[in-house]
Amino acid sequence: MVRKKPNVEPIKKEMPVYPIGVAAKLLDVHPRTLRIYEDEGLIKPTRIGNRRLYSANDLTWIGCLRRLIHDEGISIPGIKKLLRYATCHEIADCPKETQCTCDAVVDRAIPRSLHLAGDAEGERKAKERDVAARRQTLPTDEEKKAKDRKAR
Repeated sequence: MVRKKPNVEPIKKEMPVYPIGVAAKLLDVHPRTLRIYEDEGLIKPTRIGNRRLYSANDLTWIGCLRRLIHDEGISIPGIKKLLRYATCHEIADCPKETQCTCDAVVDRAIPRSLHLAGDAEGERKAKERDVAARRQTLPTDEEKKAKDRKAR
């Protein structure tokens, strides 16, 4: 009898696989730090029963948070306020090349496009318009290649 090999796919960056202890060890922080970030609403790990599971994207975002807190000196309440008005890559001052390729983007900002206050559907559409407008300002792959050729 021939056994069929199961399809093994690589772990997706958004798949929660790291328990809090492993995530804390990878980030070189105490597990309590991750619980504080969760209590403050900065991260939202997946919960299965009483267990918190973190994805690779969560770990990337937590790394950005740690850099903002320790290197830039921004407080947790300050980061929470900033996230209402800008995306994470605007706060962390990420290079434009990585902004659309970063899988760990946190975008809780209030839409900048006009919409009626309290209209959830209008807010969602305004947010989509904002994201589309930001993507249009980023250089295309062809522009990047042309720039690289000029640099050589």
